[in-house]
Amino acid sequence: MIVNHYKLGSDVLTYNISGMGCSAGLISIDLANRLLQTQVSAYAMVVSTESIHCGYYLGKDKSKLVSNCLFRMGAAAILLSNCFSDFRHSKYKLMHVVRTHKGADDRAFKSIYQEQDEDGNIGVSLSKGLMVVAGETLKSNITTLGPLVLPMSEQLLYFGYLIARKIFKLKNIKPYIPDFKLAFEHFFIHAGGRAVLDEMEKNLDLTEWHMEPSRMTLYRFGNTSSSSLWYELAYSEAKGRIKKGDRAWQIGFGSGFKCNSAVWHALKNINPAMEKNPWTDEIQDFPVDVPVVMPLSTS
Repeated sequence: MIVNHYKLGSDVLTYNISGMGCSAGLISIDLANRLLQTQVSAYAMVVSTESIHCGYYLGKDKSKLVSNCLFRMGAAAILLSNCFSDFRHSKYKLMHVVRTHKGADDRAFKSIYQEQDEDGNIGVSLSKGLMVVAGETLKSNITTLGPLVLPMSEQLLYFGYLIARKIFKLKNIKPYIPDFKLAFEHFFIHAGGRAVLDEMEKNLDLTEWHMEPSRMTLYRFGNTSSSSLWYELAYSEAKGRIKKGDRAWQIGFGSGFKCNSAVWHALKNINPAMEKNPWTDEIQDFPVDVPVVMPLSTS
């Protein structure tokens, strides 16, 4: 559709990153980054979108009905360049992409799983152990990411914890979670649901300010799958929070089970008055207070 609409040439290579779930956006960024390393002065455009019709469930299985309530339509387009002349025009520089895949573990593989119900309706099941799987996959991801971004003081503290646990067999020692607030000014976490964001806020010891872009994106747009990370970045841009030199961490989760991270370095101050994004016309109304929905009790 894009090739047809813009009448792109026959030498344009297209990649359909389907079946990657909510992690498709950062997986595509990784692919684009690798492709740009093979050519000089080239461009790559990543289009990230959610299409809910193919995953809409029409049956009665409660575990599959959840996805009908979570997902919403959304889309984003990101232009990447390796042209030296574009440096002064670019907003961000891609520093790292770290991908973690737990597909070899059956529990992780089936935590988000598409299958038929007893009536033959196809739907996506979300297991009760999803949050545990997400936490374990995140730990694997940050184990690789940490040495790339954390200051040496935090790396030494974490290394000391590993020695105490692995060598001295101190099983009761409290797990040490590095302070990633020393490495990043901004955190953009896939808006998969309130439980996901609550768990991430707790595990990474983040503040309400750090979580605001993710929570407001979930509140305003719902779970737009792989494009949610870009809605969150756009929120911070519209708020005028992105300053030159800031470091941003995008964290994407998806079926597989996968956890992917992308680290960006801001090359300039982002002026909200010069930006036009989904938040522009209503950013003054955010943040809003999102009440906690209590489950109904029965007697």
